[in-house]
Amino acid sequence: MSSINISPQEYKKMTQQAVPPSPVVKDCLYAFFTGGLVCCLGQLVTDVMLRLGFAESTSKTAASIALIALAAILTALGLFSKIAKFAGAGTLVPITGFSNSIVSPAIEFKSEGHVFGIGANMFKIAGPVLVFGISASVIYGIIYWMFTTVR
Repeated sequence: MSSINISPQEYKKMTQQAVPPSPVVKDCLYAFFTGGLVCCLGQLVTDVMLRLGFAESTSKTAASIALIALAAILTALGLFSKIAKFAGAGTLVPITGFSNSIVSPAIEFKSEGHVFGIGANMFKIAGPVLVFGISASVIYGIIYWMFTTVR
């Protein structure tokens, strides 16, 4: 087996030639508007529920459930990844991205069975998000508690 000696500068030049430049401004605009659209959809559900006479907390819960369900359905239909390819980070508005991160592995591993397939792999992607999210909220809660009780 022969080894190829390439300098870091030559390697960088080769990768820049192989990878097309990313249209950063366009990607940011797509992400911004898609994320805004997701948020507007959530607000629309909230407003409709409020007009129907539901309490504010119930309306906000319904909006969260609707966005989670929509993202799960789009993932199951194979449409979420197509939207994400176009919109990038705009689809990762926390609630829809989290729904996708749970449903994707569940679909991928369903052939391995309910327990060892879906159950064991469902949180592969979402697990770290949960760990760090919960940890950050606990730390934030402790800091908040310290500053609000110490006077």
